[in-house]
Amino acid sequence: MGEGTIEDLRERTRGSVYAAGDDGYDEARKVYNAMHDKHPRVVVSCENAGDVMAAVKFAAGNGLELAVRGGSHSVPGFGTVDDGVVVDLSRMRQVRVDPYTRTARAGGGATWGDFNAATHAFGLATTGGIISTTGVAGLTLGGGIGYLARGLGLSCDNLISADVVTADGRFLIASEKENDDLFWALRGGGGNFGVVTALEFRLEPVDTIYGGPMLFEMSDAAAVLAGFRDLIKDAPEQLGGFPAFQLAPPLPFIPEDRHGDPFALIVGCWAGSPDKGEQQIAQFREFAPVVAEHVGPMPYPALNAAFDGLVPAGLQHYWKANFVTELTDDAIQAHLEHAPGLPAVNSTVHIYPINGACHRVAADATAFAYRDANFATVIAGMWPDPAMNDAGIEWVRNYYDAVAPHSESGGYVNFMADDDQGRVADNYKGNYDRLVEVKRKYDPENLFHLNQNIVP
Repeated sequence: MGEGTIEDLRERTRGSVYAAGDDGYDEARKVYNAMHDKHPRVVVSCENAGDVMAAVKFAAGNGLELAVRGGSHSVPGFGTVDDGVVVDLSRMRQVRVDPYTRTARAGGGATWGDFNAATHAFGLATTGGIISTTGVAGLTLGGGIGYLARGLGLSCDNLISADVVTADGRFLIASEKENDDLFWALRGGGGNFGVVTALEFRLEPVDTIYGGPMLFEMSDAAAVLAGFRDLIKDAPEQLGGFPAFQLAPPLPFIPEDRHGDPFALIVGCWAGSPDKGEQQIAQFREFAPVVAEHVGPMPYPALNAAFDGLVPAGLQHYWKANFVTELTDDAIQAHLEHAPGLPAVNSTVHIYPINGACHRVAADATAFAYRDANFATVIAGMWPDPAMNDAGIEWVRNYYDAVAPHSESGGYVNFMADDDQGRVADNYKGNYDRLVEVKRKYDPENLFHLNQNIVP
C-alpha cells in the first residue's frame, strides 16, 4: 500500500474520514442523484487543501479510483465510486467578498446559494446557475450558464484564478499569470485536471432583478418559443431568462384546477435599470395569453433559488443536452412532439440563451468552444420513484433523438449523462486536441477520469 492505510489517512487529515462501518458513513456516501447508490472504500470530508492533497495521494498511491464531490449535483453520479476514494469538499463552503475590488473567493464546496448570500450583501453578483444548491466549482468548470450570462458572460468567463490540487498531489494556482495552460483548460474542461479547492471571481453590480415565471398554454408553445427566439437575438444584454416546459406545480399563483398540467414557460430576468424591468418583461406577454405568472422585483438570490423546491436531493435523474445555433421552426415542432409527455412535476426542459456577452469571447480563448451557439438545451428527466426509471429514461432519449437533428453535435458537459462519453470530442469541437495536451501534462495517468473524460 504505497500511501498507507485508512488509519494513516485519518492522521494526515483535519477533516473526517469515513469508511464502511463508521458512524456517518451512509450519510457521507449519499449523492444528489439517488440513481447512484455506491459504496466508496473511504469518503474524505475535507476541511482544507491539505486534506485534499492527502486524499489524492492516498488514492493514487493505492491504485484506487478517485471521485470528486463539490455541490454533489453531478447527474451522472461522478461524485461517488464503488471501492474508491471520494474527495468531499462540502465543508469548504466559505465565501469571502472584497467589495472594493469587486471580487469574491469561494471554497471548492460552496454552492451558488452560499455565494449569492455573501455577494448580495454588497449588491454584487456573477453568473451562477439556475438552482441555488448547485456547486460553484462544478458549474464553473463546465462553463457556467445562468440567468446573467447574456450580460456578464459565462461563470468561467468571470473566473480570475483557481487553486488546484493535481494528480501528483501538488497544489497549484491557475490564472492568466500562473499555469495559464491549466487555467485555460479549467474554464470549460470540467473536472479533468485536478481538484479545484477555491475559485476567485469578478463581480458586477446586480442587486434587485425584475422577473419570474410566466405560464402559457401548450397550444401556444410554438408562438412562445418563436417569439422568445426572435426577441432575444437583439434584446438588451441585461435581459436574461429562458423558455421551458414544465408540469404546473401546486403553487398559489397557478389555478388549482391546472396543477399537474403541462405548460410552456418563460422565466424572465431583467438585471438592468430597475425602472425598465416591467417594460422589458412585458414583452413576453405579447407572444400569447398568460395563464399564470409570478413576476415582479426580487433580490437576485431569490430568483436563483426559486425552483429549489422542485429538485430536492434524492430524486432520480437522467439528462440529455445539445447546443443549438438556430432554434428553427422544425426544432420547435420537435420539442412540441415530446414536451407534453413530461414524466413528473420535477422534470423539465430548458432552452438557455447563450448569446450576448458569451459571444464576445473567442472560441479558443477558453475550453468552452461553442461561442457561436445561441442556445443550450437540456432535457432534464427527474422523478422521485425508481420504478419510473425505465419510462423516464425512454422519454428523455426519445425527446433527445427528435431534437438532435436540429442541434449541434456537441452539448454542455454539465448536462451530460453517464452514457455520453462518446460525445466528449464533439463537446469541445476545435479545442479538444489542446485539452488532451493539457490533460497529458497534469494528469497523464487519468486519475481524474470520473467525469466527461478527456483521455490523455
